[in-house]
Amino acid sequence: MKVAVLQSNYLPWKGYFDLMRSVDLFVFYDDVQFTKNDWRHRNRIKTPRGPEWLSLPVGAKIHRLICEVTFTERTWAARHFDILRQNYRHAAFWPRYEPLLKEALLGREWTHLSALNQHLILLLAKELGITTAFRDSREFTLAGHKGARLMDLLTQLGTTQYVSGPAAAAYLDPAAFAAAGIQLTYFNYRGYPEYPQLHPPFVHEVSVVDLLLNQGPDAPRSIWGWRERVAALTP
Repeated sequence: MKVAVLQSNYLPWKGYFDLMRSVDLFVFYDDVQFTKNDWRHRNRIKTPRGPEWLSLPVGAKIHRLICEVTFTERTWAARHFDILRQNYRHAAFWPRYEPLLKEALLGREWTHLSALNQHLILLLAKELGITTAFRDSREFTLAGHKGARLMDLLTQLGTTQYVSGPAAAAYLDPAAFAAAGIQLTYFNYRGYPEYPQLHPPFVHEVSVVDLLLNQGPDAPRSIWGWRERVAALTP
C-alpha cells in the first residue's frame, strides 16, 4: 500500500495533485496544528500585476488544529470568485470551469477551512482524472505526537511505502520507517514544463486552477503526462 499523508491546502498547486496521483491512498491530515500564513488558507494566482495571494479570512488565533479553523467573515467566497473571474475571464477554459468554481465557492455557506479545502481538492482531483483513494486521519484513533502519531496512522493503514514531500526530510526519521518495514521515499517536483499562461513571465508556483483555466482537459500533460512521455522515450 503506497500512501501519502498531507494537510489540506487551499486550491493547491499542481505538485500537490502530482504527489496525490502517485499513491494508492491519500490521507488528509487536518487534525494537526494549524500554521498561519501558510498554504492551508491561501494560494497564489496570476494577475496582470504578477502572482498575488488569494487568502481566506481565518483570524489570528494560532493554537488551533486545521480542522478547528473557521472563517471570520462571510463575504470571502463572493470576493474570491470575483477575483478569479476578473483575472481569468480571458483564459481559454474559463467558460468551461466558471460554473464549477461558482458552485464550489458559492453553492453553500462554508464555515470550516478543512471542509472547504477537502471539497475543492476532491473536486479538482476529479477534473484531473485522479483515481486515488481518499481517507481522513480523523477516522482513526491515533497515539503519540508528531512522528510517532504519523507512524501509528501508517501502521493502521498497512502502509508499505510512504511518499512524502521533499521538505519533510528535515524532520522525518528514516530509521523509524525502516524499523516499521515502511519504505520512505521523497517526491520529486522538478522538471515541470511551462504552459501557455496569462500575464507573463511564467510562474510555476501558483494554484492548479491557473493550469486548468489555461489548459483545460490537457492540464494533466503539464503535471505528469510530460514525465510519462519522457519515460516512454527512454531506452
